[in-house]
Amino acid sequence: MNYPFKMYWGSASADFQYEGGFNEGKRGLITHDIVTDGSYTTPRRLTYRLPDGTLGSVAYRESFPEGAVGCIHDHVYYPSHNAVDFYHHYKEDIKLLAEMGLSMMRFGICWTRIYPTGEEKTPNEEGLQFYEDVIDECLKYNIEPMITICHDELPLYLANKYDGWSNRIMIDLYEKLCNALFERFKGKVKYWLTFNELNVLQGFSHLGTRNSDAQTTWQAIHHLFIASARAKILAKKIMPKAMLGAMYATSPSYPKTCHPDDQLAWMKQRRRLFYFSDVMLRGYYPSFARSFWDEYKVTIRMEENDEEILKEGTLDFYSFSCYRSTTIGKDDKLGIIALPFGENPYLKSTPWGWPIDPVSIRYVLNEVYDRYQKPIFIVENGLGEVDKPDENNFVNDTYRINYLNDHFLEIKKAVEIDRVPVLGYTMWGGIDLVSLSTGEMKKRYGWVYVDMDDKGNGSKKRYPKASFYWMKEFIKSNGNILKENNQGE
Repeated sequence: MNYPFKMYWGSASADFQYEGGFNEGKRGLITHDIVTDGSYTTPRRLTYRLPDGTLGSVAYRESFPEGAVGCIHDHVYYPSHNAVDFYHHYKEDIKLLAEMGLSMMRFGICWTRIYPTGEEKTPNEEGLQFYEDVIDECLKYNIEPMITICHDELPLYLANKYDGWSNRIMIDLYEKLCNALFERFKGKVKYWLTFNELNVLQGFSHLGTRNSDAQTTWQAIHHLFIASARAKILAKKIMPKAMLGAMYATSPSYPKTCHPDDQLAWMKQRRRLFYFSDVMLRGYYPSFARSFWDEYKVTIRMEENDEEILKEGTLDFYSFSCYRSTTIGKDDKLGIIALPFGENPYLKSTPWGWPIDPVSIRYVLNEVYDRYQKPIFIVENGLGEVDKPDENNFVNDTYRINYLNDHFLEIKKAVEIDRVPVLGYTMWGGIDLVSLSTGEMKKRYGWVYVDMDDKGNGSKKRYPKASFYWMKEFIKSNGNILKENNQGE
C-alpha cells in the first residue's frame, strides 16, 4: 500500500493558536487577542469598551454595539496571548517535525509582528528576523515552509480605527505587508497562502468589522478578493517562481435525501461554497453571485479597475481544510457566511460532534479538481480528541492513527485512481495547539502532546504521542504501513 508518487507531508498552524509571545518583539495587538476562552457548551466572546468606559463582550461573530472598540479586560484569560509558546520553542518544534521526516511546515504570519499597528512606514525588524529564523530552521532540516500571510486576523488598531476590511484602505495596508514579506523571504519561501478560510470569515475577530450583517460582510470579502489579487500580481514581479493560493473551508455536503428539493438545496450550498474560489481562481464573479446578493439585499461597491485586477491576479493552486462532512436539505437555512452542519446517521462522531468521514477528503479532491483543473494542497485535516497521557506523559492515540490511516488511503485513491494532482498534505496542529472554535486546549490534534491545560497552566513541555512514531514510520516506508479496511480496529 505504498505511495508511488511524491508529495509534501507536513504540519499546519495559526499564529494566534500556536505562537504566543503576544507582548514580545514589539508585536502589536491583533483582533484575536480580545477573544476569550470557551468550551463545547460555552461560546467564546470578544471583549470591548464603550466611549463612556463601560466594558462588555459579545459572542463570537456577533456585532459590536455602536461606538465600541475592541480591548483587553483585566482578569480575563485570552488563549492567544501565550498559546503553546512556539515563539520560544520553535527550534524544538521544528526538530520534532524533522524527526518524523516531514517535508513541509505551514505557519501563519502575525501581521502585527511586522507592522505593530498596521500603519507604520517601515516593518519591524524584530518580527521579520523571528520569521526568518523560523524559515531558516525549517530549511536546515529540508522542510519546505508554507506561509499564510493572513490567517483570520488583522491588527486591532486597524479594526478599531477603520472598521477593518469594510474599508478599502485595508487593501493598500495588506499589500504593504505582502511587499515586506516577499522582499525579505524571496528565494526562501515558494508556497504562499494569501488568506485562510475566507469563505467562513465574519465579524470583528476575523474581518475587524463591528457589524456582522450581510452588506458589511460581503463587501469586506470583496476587498479581500482585490487584496489577494494584488498580492499575486506583486508576487509575480518580486518572486516569479513562487506559487500563491488561498485556503478555503471545503467540507463536502451530501443531500439528505434524493428528493428534488433537497438536491436543489445541496446545489445552492455548493455554489455558496465555491463563490469565493471561483472569483480567486477564475478571475471573475460567477453567474450565480447576483442571486446571493439579491437574496441578502447586498450591493457590492466596485472601483473602476477591480474586474481587471481580479482577472490578472488569479491564484496558482487551491488549498483547503476538511475535517468533516455535512448534510443539507430543503429546510436547512444557509447563514450569511457559515456552512450548514447537518448530521449524518451513517457516520461516527468526535466528542465535539464532528462526523468522521475519510471518504469526504477524496470527494472534495475530485470536486475541486473537476471545477478548476489546478493543483491542490490539503492544508488542514485531523482529529480533535481528548488525549489522556499516562504517568510518563505518553499518549497512546490509536484513534488518531486509525483516522490518519483511513484518510491517507482515500488521498491515495484520489491520486492513483482519479488522477487528482495533490501537491501535499499538512495535518492541523502537528504540535498540540489551542482550538479556534472553543478556545480549549483539551481538543487536541497533534502528533506531539503539549503539557498545558485549558487555562494555560502547565510546563508546555513537548511529548511525542504514539501517532508521532506511526507517522515517522509512514514516511520512512513511503506509506507501506497503511491498512485497508481499517475501520478503527
